[in-house]
Amino acid sequence: MRIVLAQINPIVGDIEGNARRVCERIGQAAALGADLVAFPELVLTGYPPEDLVLRADFVAANRQALEEVARAAREVAVVVGFVDAADHLYNAAALCWDGQVAGIYHKHRLPNYGVFDERRYFHPGRACPVFTVAGQPMALTICEDIWAPGGPCQAGAAAGALLLVNINGSPYDRGKWRLREEMVATRARDYEVAIAYVNQVGGQDELVFDGMSFVVDHRGTVLARGPQFQEALVVCDVPLDEVRRARRLPPTPLGEEEPHIPTPHVPVSTAPRYPSRPPVEPAVAAPLAPLEEVYQALLLGTRDYVRKNRFRDVVVGLSGGVDSALVATIATDALGPEHVHVAFMPSPYTSEQSHRLARQVAANLGLRPVELRIDEVFAAFRRTLGEVFAGRPEDVTEENIQARIRGTLLMALSNKFGWLVLTTGNKSELAAGYATLYGDMAGGFAVIKDVPKTLVYALARWRNARGAVIPEEVLTRAPSAELRPHQTDQDTLPPYELLDQILELYVEQDLSPAEIAARGFDPAVVARVVTMVDRNEYKRRQAPPGVRITTKAFGRDRRLPITNWYRPPIPAPAASEGGPPSAP
Repeated sequence: MRIVLAQINPIVGDIEGNARRVCERIGQAAALGADLVAFPELVLTGYPPEDLVLRADFVAANRQALEEVARAAREVAVVVGFVDAADHLYNAAALCWDGQVAGIYHKHRLPNYGVFDERRYFHPGRACPVFTVAGQPMALTICEDIWAPGGPCQAGAAAGALLLVNINGSPYDRGKWRLREEMVATRARDYEVAIAYVNQVGGQDELVFDGMSFVVDHRGTVLARGPQFQEALVVCDVPLDEVRRARRLPPTPLGEEEPHIPTPHVPVSTAPRYPSRPPVEPAVAAPLAPLEEVYQALLLGTRDYVRKNRFRDVVVGLSGGVDSALVATIATDALGPEHVHVAFMPSPYTSEQSHRLARQVAANLGLRPVELRIDEVFAAFRRTLGEVFAGRPEDVTEENIQARIRGTLLMALSNKFGWLVLTTGNKSELAAGYATLYGDMAGGFAVIKDVPKTLVYALARWRNARGAVIPEEVLTRAPSAELRPHQTDQDTLPPYELLDQILELYVEQDLSPAEIAARGFDPAVVARVVTMVDRNEYKRRQAPPGVRITTKAFGRDRRLPITNWYRPPIPAPAASEGGPPSAP
């Protein structure tokens, strides 16, 4: 059976455009001699559609698009994701053939963790139809259905399906492709069934979808694999006769079919369309190396956020530091230098080194920087506040004023020229609250919001190895906000190598301070970091969206109340350390 997995880049809400993209790929799949072409989860609405599915007109438009797709399904069977509506809403997959919808499957397992909130919208399915396509029995599943044993996967295989088609909107995080393949291979071996896994590609707000669709046989061997972060048609001749032979001897160890899942048999096309045809050599795309994978995710997430929100150009505040240099580089690689603008906004505390390095980064990227000095504006703020602040020493207030002036100037450029402001804060800073509301946090999209500082350096070096654009001096100088004389980040924060380890344990793994300290970290440092994280939830709630690359990003993943009196118990420091933990 020849199948094509169409990993395409839909746009949420562009129902007509998504249907057009699907119909174009149907024609391409037919030209490849496919028996079946499968598209991603909720591809007609775009994924995730969130509260759009609560609008009756939206659901009706998606159903009309399904009819259009069905009319295009003449020479090849088509599996397409859509929202089905009856007494309830369902996350559904339709099997279309001969100009009509031949059958519908409703997703059983509705995820409600991390970035997923499907129980808010959908009702779970109850049946698992087995369809006969090109003379071969197959069943449909959707994303979460396959992530645990049993359920519709087991029921469909036990009812005779030799092929499971699993359609997905599976968001990217670092190395997730490996987990997907291992999980799907396990299901294939357990149920002696070939599995075709199709995933969408593209950016949608904070989420990035990496594609990497694949097919495994009943032994869990990968037969075909699509590329990461690119649209593609993945073509594979699936040897279902081998699956059938394997099931005969020894008997398949499926166990009893789950009695609560009906498995009606639906004949769709009972005869092979191509009695004989030359075989295709399936492509097995190699996974990207870890740093390249993250970089490509940031590129795609940035490019799609800009273009899908109908911006043409972006602007970045360039400081001479590594964060802004990396964001400017990603933006340039994603959009081209003609669509990227940079502003250098020196204050009285900006060093000549920063000035020189910012100019060098801009020149290396082919960008023309705009210089907007903030000295006079800062002085005006001081004069205006002078009487009110009389008798009080300068502190973080004056530092934040400088950051907010810069934020105001960037937003002025955005308003005047229609440029989207890309912020430059990283995950380490956002976690610790080392960022200024309405200052360096002001903007439309936070490219490296989920990238810890140590990974920022690693990505910068990786990018330089493919064409040096970020000066080595940027990577070796002590990081500094330069908002007061002789300032460095480590005046306020622990060393980033230490900070990032503690943040991963506390933020991403939800370990308690005592558990973190038990792993050998200084209890005083742990207490200091945890206090900074907990005190700054209000800032993160007001941060712009940014690309998600980890298993727990701020925003969609990690949701804590701002008004919150709970503080986890802090381990006492060892006697030799003396004194209470220092304040942040």
